[in-house]
Formats: sequence, structure tokens, C-alpha cells
Amino acid sequence: MNTTEIQPVMAGHLLVDCLIAQGVTHAFGVPGESYLAVLDGFHAHAERIQFVTCRQEGGAAYMADAHGRLTGRPGVCFVTRGPGATNASIGIHTAFQDSTPMVLFVGDVASDTRDREAFQEVDFCAFFGPSTKGMAKRVERIDDAKRIPEYVARAFATAMNGRPGPVVLVLPEDMLTHMVQVQPLARVEAVEAWSDPGALRRLREMLLQAKRPFVIAGGGGWTPQSAQALQRFAENWMLPVGNAFRFQDTFDNFHPQYAGDVGIGINPKLAARIKNSDLIIAIGPRLGEMTTGGYTLLVPPKPAQKLVHIHASAEELNRVYQADLALCATMNAAARSLEVLTAPPSLPWETWTHEIHADYEANVLPQTLAGLPADNEAGLVDMPFVIATLQKHLPSDAVLTNGAGNFASWVHRYFKHHGLVKGHKTQLAPTVGAMGYGVPAGIAAAIVTGRVVFTMAGDGDFLMNGQELATAVQHGAKSIIVLLNNSMYGTIRMHQERDYPKHISGSRLMNPDFAALAQAYGYVGTRISRTAEFEAALIAALAREQGTLIEVTLNPEVITTRGTLSAITAAALSK
Repeated sequence: MNTTEIQPVMAGHLLVDCLIAQGVTHAFGVPGESYLAVLDGFHAHAERIQFVTCRQEGGAAYMADAHGRLTGRPGVCFVTRGPGATNASIGIHTAFQDSTPMVLFVGDVASDTRDREAFQEVDFCAFFGPSTKGMAKRVERIDDAKRIPEYVARAFATAMNGRPGPVVLVLPEDMLTHMVQVQPLARVEAVEAWSDPGALRRLREMLLQAKRPFVIAGGGGWTPQSAQALQRFAENWMLPVGNAFRFQDTFDNFHPQYAGDVGIGINPKLAARIKNSDLIIAIGPRLGEMTTGGYTLLVPPKPAQKLVHIHASAEELNRVYQADLALCATMNAAARSLEVLTAPPSLPWETWTHEIHADYEANVLPQTLAGLPADNEAGLVDMPFVIATLQKHLPSDAVLTNGAGNFASWVHRYFKHHGLVKGHKTQLAPTVGAMGYGVPAGIAAAIVTGRVVFTMAGDGDFLMNGQELATAVQHGAKSIIVLLNNSMYGTIRMHQERDYPKHISGSRLMNPDFAALAQAYGYVGTRISRTAEFEAALIAALAREQGTLIEVTLNPEVITTRGTLSAITAAALSK
């Protein structure tokens, strides 16, 4: 078809057409005058794509990140120039470190005012600059409206291929109003990178030589099919499998070969097992600081254990750790290749695998923190019971979200995910450790999936993006939030007590009435201070159509799943 047969269209409308061609159903953002032509395009195509109006760009970017994790396709976010883009940068940084496909569109100053420090002007190529230490995989400006289809298709391909991550496209305001006669390009799909057959043979040889192998699975790019193939590989070779930090839904936590999560607050017995392993097979994770216990479980640059590292990005392999065997492959291809590796009739590490799983099961049994009185003596809320109640009542496909803080350790330690192997992604949590992620991520999950969504938040964490409850109500989304209120930035206070015992500075919080605040937004707000009150509150929240915030008054002493604040202080003072 030649251009004379194509009807002229405004560039802002063409951009929306291109998103629809890529299969986008939801775009998250805060409106800005710099991309009014795009907003008009959303209005014109409201029956095919929904613009979700958010209350702060950081929350919008988190929602796009959550959408990318849930679907495996790039989440889409729109923000305006300057303040809008810098607010959204937290979501870009999160998507980069967490390997989430995402595209951020930034409305920019008009072409004829550029490079004059015009109103809210920022050099976005410099600000988001792609590099191994940057925030985006690619940053580009669209100056020619006729090339919008090219740039959008490339952005989606870049976001998905190799190690998934965020791409930034900058949109000059005047460019978006140009009339053009071009059509969207076809939907792009991620390219599968297959494992080298010779490397797979070498991996099998290394397994046959091992006595204490261990698998760490996680990172971006997993699908239900690849998770199921991973499980078959583990079963064929009777391998213990641990999930990388905040990728706990990669391998079924109910499986008899599951070892637990390899991250912050790791089971000390599991940490010892990993250090004592003679072969680590890392499938998907970057092996970053949190998954490696501050680079102590595996010591760079050459770990004591033999290391097989499988990752979708060639640039990631041998960057921090020199692997004995490095395989560049996407998770779908890698897992499907591994599941057909033939195993011998008997394996010398079966007892090792059973013992590791027994360690995990013992670690998730409810345990009373030493030095604390019982619930009925001090009004303490029993957090292991709270998590057991969630396990009992939440459906297996429920989406669990959280931000960053010690409060998250309760759900990380005690909650078991069926996860991707059962067909659904069920954990949305930032490995980058960004506060404020859980609330907007949960709202995005509710909008996109319609599944039950549960968010665990802290008092400091909630107030980073709690205003997005207004977004949930406006768009008919329901989430259930349990807010643990101990009137402090708990993680910072814990570190203060370790390094500067009894020198409290900057970590105390004077909080609002969270239940009343939730009600002001249109959620149901309730407060509990005793364990016995939680189950009824959760059942009621699941039954009602409205979203619910359950504020849990938590004793400040209950600082982690493994110790009290007083015990941490005493240990620091005794040094």
C-alpha cells in the first residue's frame, strides 16, 4: 500500500495506534501538557486501550513495572518533562535492576526551544544514560513523526530481548502534533537464544562429577512453561532449588526439593549449604549483592564452588563472577534444554537434597522471638500466625506485593508460593529495595489481572505512594493491604542499633491515622492490635467489593523474623 492510500493521522494518535499494535491494553501515567496529542489519541481509542490516571509519576512507573512482570511484555508509562520524568526515574531504576521489560514515554519541550534550558527541560539521554550502571537499556528521542512506528517497535524489542529492562522514548511536544501518513509496525516478539549443545554436554559432565550441587533460579524472563521445564530438570536430577531474592515464585515452594529463598534474611542453614556446595547452577539471576549475601555466599571474582551461570545477556556473564561454564540463553530456551538432559539411575546427593528441604520446612515453622512475652500478655501480634492465615485464605493465584523494609521479611520467610509452575506470577517485589513499590504494584495487578491482590506494607513504606489508593478507587480496582505500623523506619533503626547502639537519629515516625486515611480515599480502613482479630478482618476484606487496609499495630521490638530490637542493641554493645 502506498502512502496516498493511508489516511493522514496526528502523530500523537499514531503513537497510540503503535501501542495497540504491540498488544498494549493499559498505559499508566500522570497527564502533562507536553503530550496532550497522545492523551487525545487515548481518548480516540478508549475502547481498545486504557490510560490509567495515577497520582504521582513514581507510582505510575511502579505500576508499569508490575504490568511488565505480570505479562512478560513491556509495561508502558507516560510522564511529562522535567519533574515528571525525574519522579518516574525510581521506576526505571527498579525495572533496570529487576530486569523488567518496560517503556517510558516522556513528553518533552518543543524542538524550537531545546537546548535553551526551556521550561522543565532535562537532557534525558544524559539523565537516563544507558550503561551497566545506568537506568535504561536505551534512550532515544523521536524528532521525525514518520519514524514513530520504527522507534516504538525497537523500544519493545530492546525491552524484551536479552536481559529484559526499561527503554526511554522522548517525545518533543511539537512533533506529536504533526500530521503523518504511516502505519504501525507489526507486533514484535522476544528472540529466543538457545543453549549451546556443547555447553550442555559440559554441564552434564559437571553434574556427574558433583557431590553437593545446588540450583539458584530467578531473574527476569520466566514464563509458566519455562518454570515447569525447570521443575522437570530438577526432578530428573534430584536437585535442590532455591529461588533468588524476591523471585520466590520461580520454583514451587511446596515442592519436596525446594530449598528456600536466597536473599536478605536467608536461613543460616541454607547459607551454609550454599557455601558448602561444590557446584552452583545459577539459572537466570544476575547473582547480585542481595542474592549472594553481600558477595559472601559466592566470593568474586572466582567462587570456591564450581559455577555454571545461565543468563539471557552475554554482557552479564563473567562480569562479576568468572564462571566455570557460562551459557547465554533465554529462560524458556535454557529450561527446555535442561529438562532433556538425561540423568543416571541413581545420584549421590539425594540425601543432601532431602536435608536441604527439611531445613527449609523447619525454617517456616512458627517460632517465638526470644525475650518477648506471649500475645495474650503484651498485646503482641503473632506475625507467623498472620502469614499462616494468609496462606489459608488467599487463593493460590493471588498476587502478593510489597515494597522495601523489614516488614517484608515476614511474608518472604513464611509465605509459600505455588507461583509460575501453576501458571501465574504471584510475587511482585523490588529486588532493588525501593520503598513504596507494593501499593501501586498491587493496584496495577488488580487492574490488569482481576485476581485477588494482597499487599504487605510498612508505615514508612506506605506513605511513599499511599495516594495511589485514589487511583485504585477511580479505576475500580481492589487490593487488600496489611500495613505494619511500628512508628519507625524499621530497617534503618535496625542498622542504627547494630552500628550506633542507642543513638536513634532520623528513624522515628509520627504517623497519621492510617485507617481513617484509607477511608478518605474510598477504601475500608480497620485497625487491629491482637492476633485473634486478624482472621475475621481478612475474611471480611476478601468478601467485600471495596479495597481494604488493615492496620496492624506492631510492637517496635518485633524488628525482624530472627531477633528483637533489644537483642540487636545488646549484641552491639557487647562488642
